[in-house]
Amino acid sequence: MSPHATGRRRVHRSVTTGLPLALAAALVAAGTAEASSSGEAHVTRTATLGDIPLGAFSNALLPGSVDNDRGVDLGGIGSDIYPAGRKGEYWTVTDRGPNGQIKVDGKKRRTFPVPGFDPAIVKIRVSGDTLKVIDAIPVTTSSGKAVTGLSDQAGRDEAPYSYDAKTALSYNPNGLDTEGIVRAADGTFWLVDEYGPSLVHVSARGKVLTRYVPEGLNLTGTDYPVVEALPSVFLHRKINRGFEGLALLPDGDLVLALQSPLSLPDGDAGDASRTTRLLRFSPRKKAVTAEYAYRFDPVNVVDPSEDDTSELKISSIMAVGGDRLLVEERTDKAARLEEVKLDHRSDILGGAYDDDTTSPSLEQLDDPAAACVPVLGKRLVVDLNTVTGMPLKIEGIARVDHDTLALINDNDFGMTDGAGAFDAQGRLVDSGIETTLVYVRLPKGL
Repeated sequence: MSPHATGRRRVHRSVTTGLPLALAAALVAAGTAEASSSGEAHVTRTATLGDIPLGAFSNALLPGSVDNDRGVDLGGIGSDIYPAGRKGEYWTVTDRGPNGQIKVDGKKRRTFPVPGFDPAIVKIRVSGDTLKVIDAIPVTTSSGKAVTGLSDQAGRDEAPYSYDAKTALSYNPNGLDTEGIVRAADGTFWLVDEYGPSLVHVSARGKVLTRYVPEGLNLTGTDYPVVEALPSVFLHRKINRGFEGLALLPDGDLVLALQSPLSLPDGDAGDASRTTRLLRFSPRKKAVTAEYAYRFDPVNVVDPSEDDTSELKISSIMAVGGDRLLVEERTDKAARLEEVKLDHRSDILGGAYDDDTTSPSLEQLDDPAAACVPVLGKRLVVDLNTVTGMPLKIEGIARVDHDTLALINDNDFGMTDGAGAFDAQGRLVDSGIETTLVYVRLPKGL
C-alpha cells in the first residue's frame, strides 16, 4: 500500500466486471475453456500494476522533480507497449502525466496536478498476476532536464492549470505528451507526441536527440533540436488528438498514426469525419516518404452504444510483417483490431489533400473512393468487445507469439475529470481503475 494512502485500502478489481481480480480470473479461466473450444478470441492471462507513489517514482529518476504528488500513483504507462526481448518483458511509455479538466465559468480548463512529472519510458515484467517495474528512463532535454508534460505553445495548446484549475501554470516548449513507443535495433527509442504532433527520437538513456514536427509549427525555446520535417497540414490536428500510434516496420521505417481526423477546414468537419491519416517516416532519410488515408468504420459498428463520430480514434498500431499493420480503432468503451497493408498505390503524400486550402478537404469527403482518393483496405482481426475480461481504454498492443497479443490499458493515473477529482486536502480521489495487461489468444494467427 502506498505510504500516502493512510486509511485507504484498495481492492484490486477487474475493470470490466468490478469483481475482485482472483474471482474475475477464475471466471475468465472458465470462459477461456469455452472460448477455446468454440474457436473464439479469449484472455489467457491478466496482470496488474501495484501502487507505486508517483513522487517516489519520479524523484528516483530526477531528484526533486516532484514536491507533492497529491496521492497519485504511477499510472498511464499503458499509452503504448513494445516487446523488450525477453519473454514477458515490455517497454512502455507514460503519457504527459496526471491531467484532467474542470469547468470554470462554463469553460473547461486543463489541469496538471503534478506539473513536475516527467514522461518516462518504463520497462515492465509480467510476473504471475502482477506487473513489475524493472527499469525506468526519464525523457530529458539535451542538458538532462525534465521535458515535463506541460503544454508547449500559448494559442495552440491548452493553457495549463493547477490541480484545482485556479492557478495558471507556465507553458514549456520542451513539453511532450508522449504516446507510441518502439525501440530501434541500435537501442534508441522512437516516441510520438500529441502536442506537435511530433515524432521524437530518444537516446537509450532518454535524452531527446531530435523532435520532428510539422512544417510551420515554429516551436522555439526548446532545449533539444527541432526539425520541421512533417507535412504542414498536420498543424490542423485536433486538440489532444495528435499522433497516438507508432509502429516499426521490418525494413526500419516508422509508421505514425494520427489519433483522429484533422480539423479541416474546421473543428466541426473534423468531428464529423471518419478519415484520419498515417505517415511513413524513414529514419535513414530523416523524412516522410508516404502518407495514407485510413477510414474508420461507422462509430456504431465500433461501439454499438455510441452515436458520436468524434469519439472514434486510433490508439495503437503494430507491425505484423512486411508492410502490414494491426490498427486499433476504438472509443473509450469499445475497440476493434483491423489489419491493413500499406500499398504504395494508396500513397497520397504531396497531393491535393496536403494543401489545407483544398475544398472539400479529405476529411469532408463522405466517400473518398468515389472521389478517386485511395484509402487503405482493411480486414477485421478481432472485435475486442466480444472478449470477456478486457479492460477499457486499451492503448497498447504488442505481439507475444504467432497467435497471442499483449494488450495494456491507460488508467489515466487514476484521474477523473471535474472538481471532485481531489478531496478537500488536495489529495486524489482515485478512480480505482488499475493499469492492466492481458494476453489475448486469437483463433487464427496473425
